[in-house]
Amino acid sequence: MPGLYGWYGFAGLCGGYALLMLFNPVRRALGDGFRCIGRYKRIWISFALLGFGYFVFQFATFTPIRNWADLDPSQIISLPHWYWPRFTEVWSETPLPALEGVAGLFDNATTTYPLSVVAAVFMLINWRGLHSALVRALRKRYRIWGYLVYLILLLSALASLLKPIVFWRLPEWSGLVPAAGLLRISATVDASAFIFEYLLGVYIQVYLITVCLAWIKGVSFEEGELFRFAMRRFSYVLEWAGIVVAVSTLIVRLPLVLAYFTNIPGVLDYLPIARVLMSGLIIAFCSVQISLALHNETLFAAMRAHAQFVRQNAGRLGWFLVICGIHFFCIMICDAIVRSAIADRLGALFLWKFSFAFLRGIVTGWLLASWVCLFRQCETRRLNEEKLIRY
Repeated sequence: MPGLYGWYGFAGLCGGYALLMLFNPVRRALGDGFRCIGRYKRIWISFALLGFGYFVFQFATFTPIRNWADLDPSQIISLPHWYWPRFTEVWSETPLPALEGVAGLFDNATTTYPLSVVAAVFMLINWRGLHSALVRALRKRYRIWGYLVYLILLLSALASLLKPIVFWRLPEWSGLVPAAGLLRISATVDASAFIFEYLLGVYIQVYLITVCLAWIKGVSFEEGELFRFAMRRFSYVLEWAGIVVAVSTLIVRLPLVLAYFTNIPGVLDYLPIARVLMSGLIIAFCSVQISLALHNETLFAAMRAHAQFVRQNAGRLGWFLVICGIHFFCIMICDAIVRSAIADRLGALFLWKFSFAFLRGIVTGWLLASWVCLFRQCETRRLNEEKLIRY
């Protein structure tokens, strides 16, 4: 009987999900989002590759692999004998990652390290003219201040290049520099590299938003031109991204770095609160990034447009946030349950995280494309007054 009740519960959940998706006020945008990622698969593949790259880095760095037998895929054969935790045992570790997943749709939806190292090299060698496009866009948008912004980006890109070298050589430097000094150096390099890694994620998001916009308008594009066009739009988004970087550095990164230089009691205890505050800030100003990406306007104009957007579309925006939260919560629950069941089976863990990276990439790409579609649908009153994109 318990098994029968479990199937009834599962069927009820599936039925409730189907009703939610069929009869919510934003179903048109969600359907358009599916069609968009079906046409341009790069939208979800970008998130999947970045997520998988970060998992490989974590797996190689923190997972103690003793021999190749630890990665034997045959571990999956014992799946019926795994211990599967109950929902109540794992749910508490999922709300915060789910909240950050929702916030990422309006800011930076994925971690770019370690592929950010490759991106730093591409930027420095002016791949597809992106370095030149960045310099021109910053000079045109910010005048003399653009050179200061460029210097910060350049230094953070160099820090991103140094980051893997520092962590790789850290054990060998232990005889030259005290342990506390090594930790301070690594923390400083990591905090500096974070700026480039975050802004790279924002640029990728702006690029994918422009891809979605091209699908909505039914226009074709040349790949290199779209990369450079996204870089020009990125220079407008940079104003808001700079505020997010500053706030994140102040309440998240800076306390962690200072903890290596002075005693800050319970610094890690405040980290979840800081992450919640950051996610809340981004969600509270959810349309600012996309407004700056799609329109020629200042940050203050984008703020005013955001306030108007929320007033006129509060219901549909609320529904969209709820649906995003449900999907991210569900995939995080699946991840927590499967990881707990896998335990120390490293081969099974590798296969699951590979699958999860693509699952999360599809969900994130779909919801981002749906967000662009919803934003454009809600802009009907503004389109007649919309400025043409001049640069």
